[in-house]
Formats: sequence, C-alpha cells, structure tokens
Amino acid sequence: MDPAEVQALFTRASGEFLFARWGRPIVPVVFGVEDATLAIVKGAIEAVVVLAGHRMAETDPELGANLMVFFFRDWAELPEVPNLDRLVPDLAPLCARLAAVGANQYRLFRFDATGAIKAAFVFLRMDEELSAVPADTLALNQAVQVILLWSDRAFADRSALARVRETVILRPEIGALIRAAYDPVLPPVAQDPSHALRLFARTQREEI
Repeated sequence: MDPAEVQALFTRASGEFLFARWGRPIVPVVFGVEDATLAIVKGAIEAVVVLAGHRMAETDPELGANLMVFFFRDWAELPEVPNLDRLVPDLAPLCARLAAVGANQYRLFRFDATGAIKAAFVFLRMDEELSAVPADTLALNQAVQVILLWSDRAFADRSALARVRETVILRPEIGALIRAAYDPVLPPVAQDPSHALRLFARTQREEI
C-alpha cells in the first residue's frame, strides 16, 4: 500500500480522518453460538490481538467484558437481550433501521476520555449470505474489523482477507498495518491525516 491507501482506510465518508486503537486489554464474550464456534471466534480475536502486539485479559474493571459479539437470526431479537439497551443507546430504533435496510452486520464502538477504543459491539444477523461463510473466515474478518477504528468505507471494495489455495488469510499488508498501528511510540488516537504517513513508514520498515 502507498500512503494514500493507508490514509483512505481511516478517512470516513464525511472526509474526516480518524484513527483509534484499543487503549486497554480486550476482554471478549460471544453470544448465540455453540461451543465449537465460540472457540473459533475467540481464537481469531486472540490471533489478531497477538499480531497487533496488544493484550487480552480475563475481565475489564469497568465493563467486565468490553468486546461483545452477538450472533442472531433477526434484528428484533436484540432489544430482548436483558440490559443490552443500557450499553447500546437507542437500541430498538437502531435495530429497526438496520432491519429496514436489510443489514446483516453492524459494529459499534465506545471510547474513553482520550478517544481510544474502550469497548466494541459486533452484531451479526446470520442470513443466507453470512451463513454461507465458513466460521473461521467470518471470525477472522470480524476480529480484524474491531482491532482498529477503520473508516466506514474500509474494505468495501477489497476484503482484508485473501485466499491462498484452500486457506483464507489476512492480507500481509493489512497485518503489517495493524502491527504498525500498535507501535507504542505512536499515539492511540489521531485526527491528522499525516498520521497515515507515520503508519506507512512503519509498514515499510517492517518489510526491510
């Protein structure tokens, strides 16, 4: 990737550049799947966290779990989840809007006082399209989507994943970018597009 492509991955449709990474250890919890799929999802999250050089933990002192992944069949199910409306403002209207447009996934982030990510919610409506995706591919893709605050247009034209023979892997340049994003020298939050140049420089240094 060149610097412009890196910048585009964090430039929202509104034209605003916004980069953020997690500012605390990630504590995932997964709802609506069997144990075998649960292990796959948590394994994918852990793999991406390790790739980033970030950390996981057993519990978050403020929220208990700070990365919540929900699998379900209908958006109408979510407002029925006890206490979820306390964590996700305007949950019922949000689900109604998503149902109206036929959405099958949605991600919501919460941020701490500095702007770093402190929690994320992943909602996956298992329609025919998502149900056809292998569990490991779906899990890896979602793990990548929540490790950073990507643009709302990121990966719209090209997936973060690639297929090598029968195996689906993270595109190497995206993996390098994730590692660069968690360089402790860099700030956890940036709104200046010049931050993309710093990210790009670190991906190039990694390739040398």
